[in-house]
Amino acid sequence: MGRILAIDFGKVRTGLAVTDELQIIASGLTTVNTKELIPFLKEYISKESVELFVIGLPKQMNNEASESEALIAPFINKLETQIPNIPIKRIDERFTSKMAFQTMIDSGLKKKQRQNKALVDEISATIILQSYLYSK
Repeated sequence: MGRILAIDFGKVRTGLAVTDELQIIASGLTTVNTKELIPFLKEYISKESVELFVIGLPKQMNNEASESEALIAPFINKLETQIPNIPIKRIDERFTSKMAFQTMIDSGLKKKQRQNKALVDEISATIILQSYLYSK
């Protein structure tokens, strides 16, 4: 069984999370400069078995796609072209940034550490991945 890799896509930075090989535990992987995302993913899958990409689906409260979906759709097209053998699943990502920030508070991180936006992105990706695992 391969890993599942979650992507919290952002205009500047993208948070990544991954499961263990048994697809039981979601863990933060890293945050990558979005311009370097496809090369990073290609390098990662050359070393690790990945069977699915889970990508956040940003929605507004009225269930319509948010503005950031306009940035994610072209990325998904590029990902499907560059790495066609790994399927993609979309997961609602509403409130993940707020949940990530609250997780940082609950875990006792100091204010300076909570201002690390890269860490928020990585935790958001982990929450997206955990949501997917719960749903299956």
